[in-house]
Amino acid sequence: MSASLRLARPDDLDRLMSLVAAFHTEAGIAQDSDKRRDALLPLLKGIPHGCVYLIGPSRAPLGYLILTFGWSVEFGGMDAFVDEIYIRPAIRGRGIATEVLLDLPKALAGAGLTALHLEVDRTNEAAQKLYLRTGFEARERYMLMSKKL
Repeated sequence: MSASLRLARPDDLDRLMSLVAAFHTEAGIAQDSDKRRDALLPLLKGIPHGCVYLIGPSRAPLGYLILTFGWSVEFGGMDAFVDEIYIRPAIRGRGIATEVLLDLPKALAGAGLTALHLEVDRTNEAAQKLYLRTGFEARERYMLMSKKL
């Protein structure tokens, strides 16, 4: 299996929609498909706030990763947040997500990013092990807090 990454484009929307819907179902994220489509399409059209990578073959992606970009004074410049990462269940455990999360940060650092962040469900031990194995660290003094607008 190859964890090759390709920036997703607008013509990938239908393929991506099914992957994102599968992830949202698995993660218990309630979102209708119109809202999902409206959130994904600007990323596929190249807005500067984020991007979507398809993982694996173009015609039958193994998964996807969504990055959103920000700016951090603490980290000294542009940072990114792994908004979502998903690998099809049938091919998990083959090192694909590990490869992506080890290789992508190197490329992002080369492009000027100073930090990469993500959040993980406190009960998802498998995901926590993956993230620790690929160099992410819990920030003991901090927790992510959100406010829906």
